[in-house]
Amino acid sequence: MPLIDTAPLALIVWAAIGYFLGSIPFGLVLARVMGLGNLREIGSGNIGATNVLRTGNRTAAALTLLLDGGKGAAAVLLARAFAGEDAAQLAGLMAFLGHCYPVWLRFAGGKGVATFLGLLLALAWPVGIAACLTWLVAAALTRISSLSALVAALAAPLWMLVLGRSGAVLLAIALAALILWRHRGNIARLLSGTEPKIGHKS
Repeated sequence: MPLIDTAPLALIVWAAIGYFLGSIPFGLVLARVMGLGNLREIGSGNIGATNVLRTGNRTAAALTLLLDGGKGAAAVLLARAFAGEDAAQLAGLMAFLGHCYPVWLRFAGGKGVATFLGLLLALAWPVGIAACLTWLVAAALTRISSLSALVAALAAPLWMLVLGRSGAVLLAIALAALILWRHRGNIARLLSGTEPKIGHKS
């Protein structure tokens, strides 16, 4: 029997790994590598795929979407493989926080939508697919990325319940609340009718 319970230490380690993975600013890196300029000076100044799309480079935007989603999924899958479900949920949450508040960028990161969808796909793939489809349907109907993200985030806890993943409902609620907070400026523009549509460059 070990002298020290290693479970809390393992959770701390996977929280740190999740945060590190989430904090990698793929959009910013790709924009610089592909000669698209400083993403902070383009469009909304955000580091996510929607703002990368405003550079006019769809390849860069698609890669940013995949990589930002992938880092959330990687955090969940790695933690689950080595430390179990509790660690997986914690690592997923920390990956999301790492994307939104990366220490390398003075805690000024992205909105976290792609990372949110990626970690959901890894955590419970039926829920992740349902959330992605929710985003796609909302985007097709409104052509507004932020509104689609808000609808998908608010629907995620409901999808968890409907699809039998009640053990992750609290995580989904926490992530939805964080996405609402990160989109507070977008919500104000939605209410005023000034929120830009997908692909708009300003």
